[in-house]
Amino acid sequence: MAYLKQQRPEKVTVPSVRSSKERGERLVCLTAYDYPTARIVDEAGTDIILVGDSVGNVVLGLETTVPVTLDAMIHHTRAVRRGVTRALLVADMPYGSYHTGEDDAVRAALRLIKEAGAEAVKLEGGSSRAAIVRRLVDEEIPVMGHIGLTPQSFHKFGGNKLQGKTEEAAHRILDDAHAIEDAGAFAIVLEVVPRELAALITKRVGIPTIGIGAGADCDAQILVIHDLLGIAFTPTRPRFVKQYADLRRAMTEAIQTFADEVRSGAYPTEAESYPLPVDTKLDFGSPENSLLADAIPDSET
Repeated sequence: MAYLKQQRPEKVTVPSVRSSKERGERLVCLTAYDYPTARIVDEAGTDIILVGDSVGNVVLGLETTVPVTLDAMIHHTRAVRRGVTRALLVADMPYGSYHTGEDDAVRAALRLIKEAGAEAVKLEGGSSRAAIVRRLVDEEIPVMGHIGLTPQSFHKFGGNKLQGKTEEAAHRILDDAHAIEDAGAFAIVLEVVPRELAALITKRVGIPTIGIGAGADCDAQILVIHDLLGIAFTPTRPRFVKQYADLRRAMTEAIQTFADEVRSGAYPTEAESYPLPVDTKLDFGSPENSLLADAIPDSET
């Protein structure tokens, strides 16, 4: 693989992510859900690749992440694993996989590590999930936390809304960050919180913060790859999304051009076809071969 723009060419690991905050190194994080996308994202120098349960929204056409199953996460993580060499590969623990107790959480996380090839798992929630984070870490499973807007709480929040808008809510999210850090997480995703709160959390905790809709002061930034490339079909574009390409238009134009050429007979040409080998001898004299003989141009007989 030809790596392009990474700051450091060596393999990204959990310890190197943790120490990136001390080095003042800003990490690049993106999602991927399949092999070809994973290869491109990895070869472009991305530091952390997340197989997010956002696969439900952008790949499976679901309204929320809630229906995504553990088996689905394993399936997509396996595909991404085959395309990743350098980046740290993190897999989301889907809704329901850690809500019924620590033992169930360990079993689910072990499947993502052993069967799917993830190098760490991510789970949503703050202080209420600290015991689960601690148990996973005790079982030698690296954990990335996720606080603020937690999409698996879609029904609780009544939608994907800005979190931490009041002083009380901001203090609660700050407490969540400390609880997740104290439980042993190696990084924390801060999603859709005021930039001032994200800056404060980033200053107060000793592990990297990964922002998505959390301002520029986080230690790293993450986007959903479909949002970045312009191929997401969500009803509205979140404020934090910056679209860096319009692949939807490029793909549409390519498909329409192909369709036009097929309908006009311009595709395929001889360049996209296979001629009969020159040393092949066929008997066109028999009746059963007459149609084949008629199909071969005189120049090739």
